[in-house]
Amino acid sequence: MARDLLLTGGLVVDGTGAPPRHADVLVRDGRVEAIGSPVADADERDVTGRVVCPGFVDIHTHSDLTLLSDPRALSKVHQGVTTEVVGNCGLGVAPPGTDIEGLRGAVSYLDLDPSVGWPWRDLAGYLDAVDAAWPGVNVAALVGHLPLHAAVCGLTDRPASTVDLDRMTGLLGDALDAGAVGLSTGLVYAPLPFVREEELVALARVTASRNKVFAWHIRNYDDDLIDSAAQAVRVARETGCRTQISHLQAVGPRNWGGVRHVLDLVDAALADGFDVGVDVYPYLHGNAPLAQLLPAWAQDGGQAAWMPTLRDPVVRDRVRTQWTDRESRWDEITISWTAGPAPAPELGRTVADLAAERGTTGSEVVLDILAELGMGVMMTAGGRSETDLLTVLAHPASVVASDGLALDPNGVTGAGLPHPRSYGTFPRYLTRYGRDDLADAVRRCTSAPAARVGLTDRGVLRPGAPADVVVFDPATLTDTATFTAPHRFAAGIDLVLVNGVSTVDGGRHTGARAGKVERRH
Repeated sequence: MARDLLLTGGLVVDGTGAPPRHADVLVRDGRVEAIGSPVADADERDVTGRVVCPGFVDIHTHSDLTLLSDPRALSKVHQGVTTEVVGNCGLGVAPPGTDIEGLRGAVSYLDLDPSVGWPWRDLAGYLDAVDAAWPGVNVAALVGHLPLHAAVCGLTDRPASTVDLDRMTGLLGDALDAGAVGLSTGLVYAPLPFVREEELVALARVTASRNKVFAWHIRNYDDDLIDSAAQAVRVARETGCRTQISHLQAVGPRNWGGVRHVLDLVDAALADGFDVGVDVYPYLHGNAPLAQLLPAWAQDGGQAAWMPTLRDPVVRDRVRTQWTDRESRWDEITISWTAGPAPAPELGRTVADLAAERGTTGSEVVLDILAELGMGVMMTAGGRSETDLLTVLAHPASVVASDGLALDPNGVTGAGLPHPRSYGTFPRYLTRYGRDDLADAVRRCTSAPAARVGLTDRGVLRPGAPADVVVFDPATLTDTATFTAPHRFAAGIDLVLVNGVSTVDGGRHTGARAGKVERRH
């Protein structure tokens, strides 16, 4: 049996927002035993000059399959994350339905390791698979709207009938009862752009009946940002469902300032007694499949159907017409990852550079790449405002979440040039935006996001709570990952305990995999 651990001399920031205080922390049998001046026969570790806080709770991640590729969750635990919530943006992996290959194509954003099989038939089976992999962090799951909808209606533009909604809500209820912490939707990922509001309301009612959260990647973050957010708030008001608006941002200069109007909608809902929150990551670039640029109609039927159509001159002309007044420029879009054994020559290049090199337009470059690679190509995209970011970060209903993946820099998931948020979100936030109020900044990374998804025993240092603990040096804490060199661990993280087990020590992974699958019934 492991000996007790006593962390002495550190500045305890307990995750609740309470003022920091110097205190010792005693860890016993995987839990926080005492905080203050405990006396125990324990292994002592002097952490004077360091901050001792709860492990970060990342409620918006896409690690559904990368945790099965490498359960250590290296890029996350090295930045202090001890709990991951998967299944965001509607891009879950259960239920897989009968067309598993079609679903894998639709959610290929998650599917970085082709060797990972999909043996499960439902969410309970998926959680069993994660449990059997011995994850290095705690894992909770949202139910992805896309697999739910695809299992019933397929990948085409077909509205759900009353019978379809009954089947879909039944599948959702089963998944929530199996321990999922809520539901997510992603209304830009085909076939979800075709979904009608009545379907969203029906699913929200089931989610509300279990007192769980509904996380929204809304329909649009550029010209229709406000109307898209209004839909999420409208469904929250109609159903009473706890609601989370994911990665709130406004894309394109003409839309900057729009987040203030969205937050006004949130404030009005909160004032009327509805539980609506937002999350955000501390970067001015996003990351998504390049196919997200396509109009919804051009993605009908799944990638096996739409990829060949992108070589049709009529289809290409129609897409180009819709791109005439794009909200972001081609020089703001960089190819960050491509599927296959070797990276494509476009990797790390902006669309504008590729167009200039080839003597053509950005539209032609993107259509050519998508016709060849379909969903197997990712981009990073700019066009955001730091003023908007600061506005969202300052709002009392906002929490910090990465929108990233648990990656292994030396493994198959370490390919390409992914968004650095997978490696640096929380150190970046704490050092660039959270220094003026460390207690509140830590709260937004720990207890506040945990509460949004019902994990109320995570994200806080208190006697009896699981010992998910981060010790960091405020003088050296920094995110070292960049867009051109993203596979770099954060600096300044001295110690990470997951359920009381030392997982990162002195900047090195110990090999421990002490995470638990969180099934919330």
